[in-house]
Amino acid sequence: MVPNGQIFDSSLEKGQPYIFRVGSGQVIKGLDEGILSMKLGGKRRLYIPGPLAFPKGLSSAPGRPRVAPNSPVVFDVSLEYIPGLEVDE
Repeated sequence: MVPNGQIFDSSLEKGQPYIFRVGSGQVIKGLDEGILSMKLGGKRRLYIPGPLAFPKGLSSAPGRPRVAPNSPVVFDVSLEYIPGLEVDE
């Protein structure tokens, strides 16, 4: 979400988790950094400063707020899966 709380994207609303490889440059730097110290099943609100978010800004889907260049953003994340890590039942 942008600082005023408006959501610019949501995997929850889409009903699909967002899958990516941490550290590969598939997501913004602040998201990569914030997830590195999380544990499986962990939930976290990440406050990401502008330089680690979208330095050039982001045009969102119709009806969603635009992210201004170097604007901070907030992500609510839940780490649901780590490939190769089996959870004991």
